[in-house]
Amino acid sequence: MQKLNFPTFNFRFKNSENKVSIFDEVRKKFVILTPEEWVRQHVVHYLIVEKKYPKALINVEKQIIQNGITKRYDVVAFKPDGSIYLLIECKAPEIKLNQTTFDQLARYNLILNATYLMVTNGLNHYFCEIDFEQSKYNFLRDLPEFNL
Repeated sequence: MQKLNFPTFNFRFKNSENKVSIFDEVRKKFVILTPEEWVRQHVVHYLIVEKKYPKALINVEKQIIQNGITKRYDVVAFKPDGSIYLLIECKAPEIKLNQTTFDQLARYNLILNATYLMVTNGLNHYFCEIDFEQSKYNFLRDLPEFNL
């Protein structure tokens, strides 16, 4: 798989029926290794190892319903009270991050109300903090470490 703009992490892989799978620490199972999954697993490890987010407060690929349509977010991190702290949208490295990507994340956040957002294709990462009082967002250099 392609080298991404993340620190180096140790992953577990397995081959089955000519398909490579990667172990997801959050879902506690092997999942088929696609380019998007490669990015998603780097994000999960980044949150756990670099930003000290507790694994128990991270959720991966869960369904939400928006305007009667089922959607699936990539990664969220919860606060200890169960509210959503961080929402992350992952794209494959060959996907350019553009306004459509940000709009998708913003639509999901209308339902989830995360304080922080991240969008990444593994090569480029964008972070922002939502200012609910002023109805705007502020771009950040990085995500905050977990300290709730």
